[in-house]
Amino acid sequence: MRADKLLIYNHAMSEFYALVPAAGFGSRMGGELPKQYLPLAGQPMIFHALNTLCASPEITTVFVVLAPDDTQFHSYDWSRFGDKLQPLYCGGEMRSDTVLNGLIASELEPDDWVLVHDAARPCLTQAQLAKLIAELRDDAVGGILAVPVADTLKRADDRGRIAHTEERAGLWQAQTPQMFRAGLLAQALQQSQRVTDEASAIEAMGLQPKLVLSEPTNFKVTYPQDLLLADLLLAQQGK
Repeated sequence: MRADKLLIYNHAMSEFYALVPAAGFGSRMGGELPKQYLPLAGQPMIFHALNTLCASPEITTVFVVLAPDDTQFHSYDWSRFGDKLQPLYCGGEMRSDTVLNGLIASELEPDDWVLVHDAARPCLTQAQLAKLIAELRDDAVGGILAVPVADTLKRADDRGRIAHTEERAGLWQAQTPQMFRAGLLAQALQQSQRVTDEASAIEAMGLQPKLVLSEPTNFKVTYPQDLLLADLLLAQQGK
């Protein structure tokens, strides 16, 4: 299925939605709390991603997809977001399952845009979000925020030694949000299991998502030391 074979969507009727998969635990962080609920700048970490998405005038609804047995989410006050924030308790075992379940439960129109964003990327800015929407709203496929790889990359052997240096020209580091039509993304995720991001599922259909230049500050909190950097960036952003 090539981009030139995609359905012609009714752009005038399309709406923008966000979906935040938040059913995982984040084992690399350690501790007893799921990573998305770790304290960051006076709020649970997931708050910052939801706050940025809910503040966008382009986005109609923000769906946060939680584990069916999540008891933590409603222990926080989300009233400031009103009805724009909608929790869905249908998360799956893997990220791809959680996103697909969320797409099905949200009952969006096939031609609506969905921006899938990591709960653990708290430093996303309104400018980055607006840029993504502006560059992709008329795109035939969709795309992702990303940054060119800056560091020299080494391929390791099974002894923990350098096997060779990878050529970094043309390599980009994927970020989120990743923005695709709801119908196309659901179809892609049904056909591709165990993908680590939505773009990979779209690529498996023979399509080429667009890379939208982002900034390194939109990084994913993965290890405990990342929390300090995120805290500093949020303070700098006035959050």
